[in-house]
Amino acid sequence: MEILRVENLTKTYGKGLNKVIALDNVSFSVEKGEFVAIIGASGSGKSTLMHLIGGVDKPTSGKVFIDNCDIYNLKDDALCIFRRRQVGLIYQFYNLIPILTVKENITLPSKLDNKEIQSEKLKEIINLLGLEKRINHLPNELSGGEQQRTSIGRALINEPALILADEPTGNLDSKASLEIMEILKTSNKKYKQTIIMITHNLELAKDADRIIKISDGKIVEE
Repeated sequence: MEILRVENLTKTYGKGLNKVIALDNVSFSVEKGEFVAIIGASGSGKSTLMHLIGGVDKPTSGKVFIDNCDIYNLKDDALCIFRRRQVGLIYQFYNLIPILTVKENITLPSKLDNKEIQSEKLKEIINLLGLEKRINHLPNELSGGEQQRTSIGRALINEPALILADEPTGNLDSKASLEIMEILKTSNKKYKQTIIMITHNLELAKDADRIIKISDGKIVEE
């Protein structure tokens, strides 16, 4: 079952001689439960692609369908709600709320939706992340790996249609990087969570079901 379809996605900046093509007519699809790695050098367009898929930025042309919803047909408020419910975002620098504890950061998307927190589900996610002894700690009391695990929990809590991970190990040492990859693989296999991971690290990308290589804003290899 197709969960994501990208059609002729293009993103340009500037005009005339100053025009920059960040993404050039990109099309592909992802099946539910797939783990897809998108690789490319710095400036290749891979992060631009992730922002467009996640509804964080808008394309110059083209379409993105998530679970059969044309996300750029939604009004801004509706897109914001859709993104919170259907897209889990994991960033390189965690983006945690500094005044909230681990537990509060993880449950924030549910609270913003006025959804009741299911204690068993929350406990299962925290156990998966290995954060049982850290749930009442603030982000500045955590290691980089623990902060990233917290951001993964925040992405998982609403059971989104897909998770977008932008260089999720880029700010971590090798041990913490391997731990994060194991958590992503477990959430993919155990919970059938669809994951799209942006990375420049080919070795990490090899853990995915499929690798898409981008260069100069175009898909050059699958």
